[in-house]
Amino acid sequence: MARRTARELIATVLDRRTFIGWDDLIGEVRGSEEYLAELAAAREATGSDESVLTGEGRVGGHRVAVIVGEFGFLGGSIGVAAAARISAAVRRATAEGLPLLAAPVSGGTRMQEGTVAFVQMVTISAAVSDHRKAGLPYLVYLRNPTTGGVFASWGSLGHVTVAEPGALIGFLGPRVYKAIHGTDFPPDVQTAENLFEHGLVDAVLEPHHLASLAASVIEAWSSRSSGRDASPDSPMALEEDDWEVVAKSRQASRPGLRSLLMSSTMRPVPLRGTGQGESDPTLTLAITRFGGRGVVLLGQDRRNQTGEVALGPQALRVAVRGIRLAEELRLPLVTVIDTPGAALSRAAEEGGLAGEIGRCLVALLDSPVPTVSVILGQGTGGAALALLPADRILVAENGWLSPLPPEGASAIVHRDASRAPELARSQRIGSAHLLADGIADEIVSEDAGLGPAVAEAIARSLDALATESPDERLVRRRARFADLTPYVAPT
Repeated sequence: MARRTARELIATVLDRRTFIGWDDLIGEVRGSEEYLAELAAAREATGSDESVLTGEGRVGGHRVAVIVGEFGFLGGSIGVAAAARISAAVRRATAEGLPLLAAPVSGGTRMQEGTVAFVQMVTISAAVSDHRKAGLPYLVYLRNPTTGGVFASWGSLGHVTVAEPGALIGFLGPRVYKAIHGTDFPPDVQTAENLFEHGLVDAVLEPHHLASLAASVIEAWSSRSSGRDASPDSPMALEEDDWEVVAKSRQASRPGLRSLLMSSTMRPVPLRGTGQGESDPTLTLAITRFGGRGVVLLGQDRRNQTGEVALGPQALRVAVRGIRLAEELRLPLVTVIDTPGAALSRAAEEGGLAGEIGRCLVALLDSPVPTVSVILGQGTGGAALALLPADRILVAENGWLSPLPPEGASAIVHRDASRAPELARSQRIGSAHLLADGIADEIVSEDAGLGPAVAEAIARSLDALATESPDERLVRRRARFADLTPYVAPT
């Protein structure tokens, strides 16, 4: 594939004529005569004084810091001087409150400088960590190739990580692997596409699409605290039969998560997987916006949950990634519940499903960001409960929440699944009863269309929550579950 130089990538991604370089001239470098000759040749060939260029520019009008690797300079390898340049750029971006886009292309540590260059990956990682802790986006574009210490440090720490199509990406490069082991590395493993399949990168994009993705993420992040005057609608009251609610929620034609995402106020940026080798089609993680506020969204897509594919422990590990992402970017979090239930399988049990549900509950209860949960349709069992704790809980008109599907609950209570309608009513699982019993804060009418109505309700809720301090929200979030009074049906 044709490899872009650092300057060509900058010209492709940044708004026209907005790049401003940050790089000071590299001082005197010590080394053998052979190494110094290699440096001189690299400078002559590339017109660059080192293997990285840093600076700032604009993407979609948004100011952003950039760090871009130059493979033509000694294979993009990172020595002490290059590492110092990278660390300085990261810290300047942090000090100036700028999102940071890093585009490494590198064979890793510069072997000519040995261990002292190798440990600079720790220094760079520390700077990136501080940038993230400051609530600033760190976006990574992995180019062909990205390997070794670069991939294992600042190349793997992105809030959002995308890769160049066909790029070789891996910890140990194939040439090094063969030299050590005497055999070729297995084919088609260290590729951008394989990493995407395993949830290690969020997307595989051509360079000319990178600007659009980066601009969308920065737009959502920069609008995290904007909104309208908070004016929540009065709670809608319903007198709906609980079993009819269940039946309507299961209709094949009923809109779901995709309808809601289409009703958001920016094109969502989907993210993939846990970043640790797992992905799950039953849970969507995305950055988007409702009203004027950027959010991180975790949504259960019922159309991706079938008899063969059910929500498993890896989906909840994706959810935990999303919760942490919202916290680091200081974005509100929206969770969307629509599930017939979690996976019932040996793999789910051995994968720690129960523990992942518990970890999701604690993470949501403790998260300092504003949270909104939406019971969009089916709310079955622990898979639904895992995304429930929030500052404000909305329920669609035909949404419900239950420990088991009514048929399963009936089989336990009555030893007869046919009495599911009767049990659904007695358990008070429908939207009207969730509101009456204090589990939900608002019922969202579906008369104007499920997606638009829920999107508007989310925006109103986020605006209202913006007026509260994090401490107030955390206290109230925990108290709402402690203060629920059991409903006892009359005899």
